[in-house]
Amino acid sequence: MRTDAELRAELLAELGRLRLAVPEITGCLVASTDGLLIADDAQATAVSGMGPVEGVAALAAACLGVSQRIADSAGQDDFQEVLIRSSGGYVAMYMAGHGAVLVLLAGAGANVARLHHEARRAIAVVNGVVATAALTFAQSLPEPARW
Repeated sequence: MRTDAELRAELLAELGRLRLAVPEITGCLVASTDGLLIADDAQATAVSGMGPVEGVAALAAACLGVSQRIADSAGQDDFQEVLIRSSGGYVAMYMAGHGAVLVLLAGAGANVARLHHEARRAIAVVNGVVATAALTFAQSLPEPARW
């Protein structure tokens, strides 16, 4: 069983790999679908001027919730990702399994196809780490009392 520190280090390593693969990434984080911050690349986040990452995590979860509802209402299958383009660049959010969201901020000159390609590789890692953490947590719970 891996420790929380080992799982967090694996997430941070993946966020660092993303930054190296797509140099236009200016911020990246992993949040729960409840909007709680799980991990962020502090180096990239500081450069982006993102502001409080906890707020971004909460808003990303809300955005994905709304996006899922839209996909459901339109009769589409499971929601996977959303891309926001603004004058300053991009915010891309990807579902990473059922429990996590990968959020990437990138500059206006970013290659969006490359961003998507690398993010899709990363969500497999994020999903695996989050699933392992959930299993570790479930295994550490005490047995319920039997009456």
